[in-house]
Amino acid sequence: MTALRPERESGASYEDQPYGAAGALGDRHDQGASETRYLPPIDEETVALRIPDPPPAADGSTTAAGSASHASSASSVTGPAPGGRAARRKAARRRGGRHGGGGGRASEPTVDESASGAPLSRVEARRQARLRRPGPAVVASRAIGEVFITTGVLMLLFVTYQLWWTNVRAHAQAGKEASDLQQDWAKGKRAPGQFEPGQGFALLHIPKLDVVVPIAEGISNKKVLDKGMIGHYAEEPLKTAMPSDKSGNFGLAGHRNTHGEPFRYINKLKSGDAVVVETQEEYFVYKVASMLPVTPPSNTSVLDAVPKDAGFTAPGRYITLTTCTPEFTSKYRLIVWGKMVEERQRSKGKPDALVQ
Repeated sequence: MTALRPERESGASYEDQPYGAAGALGDRHDQGASETRYLPPIDEETVALRIPDPPPAADGSTTAAGSASHASSASSVTGPAPGGRAARRKAARRRGGRHGGGGGRASEPTVDESASGAPLSRVEARRQARLRRPGPAVVASRAIGEVFITTGVLMLLFVTYQLWWTNVRAHAQAGKEASDLQQDWAKGKRAPGQFEPGQGFALLHIPKLDVVVPIAEGISNKKVLDKGMIGHYAEEPLKTAMPSDKSGNFGLAGHRNTHGEPFRYINKLKSGDAVVVETQEEYFVYKVASMLPVTPPSNTSVLDAVPKDAGFTAPGRYITLTTCTPEFTSKYRLIVWGKMVEERQRSKGKPDALVQ
């Protein structure tokens, strides 16, 4: 740095002379405008960075050479910016942003800073943290909301299980039972008239509704109805006749909704529609005679040998279909009655009701 600090002719350093004293700055001005004026250094860094000012001209203004020298020196400090004025301004803005100048975006106050930017005290920071903490009412409302959401999801899963999965499973079980029943008939493995509770012994055909479903002994939900099959009222006090009996009422029950829902659309049956019971040896063809849309579950008279509400007045060979109503409830019962019109041996082929 001493290359930028020339000494006076007397051999004494210029630092020994006070600024503006006679014989220092004053003598320099007297020697002519071409000589350089030096400013007193403050420290080593200042000496390294100070730029000598150009000497004043005779008319008091700086010379063009001095101005050019000053501009050149200033550019050497900040670094030349290539390009025109716009490029220099852009470079200045970049430097200001890097060094935290006014050109940079003001940083947002952090959690631990006040509005003025000063750090918060520990007490104030804790107070603000407590204010941000949710209150008991908010926590309770969130918990209740989560309970409602969980309950809704569980209910949706239950409805899906009841309305969809039970049907899928029941259709598979009923289809397997029907297939096994027909194979046993072909091989002579099932003796006619000998059935255990829950065992299939016949097939029910309702051509108008495109229903073909096994008939099993008993009306147990677990063993019969929930497996998609039709149950035969075979136990006291609701014991009913078999199709092969010469007189009596063959009573059947089935689900209207869920678990295969084989009787869902029996309310669409009309007088004269065919209902066929297929056994190992015979076909029994019934024609729908009447319907009771709504009756209490306690009305067991619909299963009498001669049900009065069906319009029958004398003993005969009848069939009764029972199911729940309205749909998706078990509050009441829907009853459909039919009267046998044909008994046909299997060896003679299918009846006309199944061929059409």
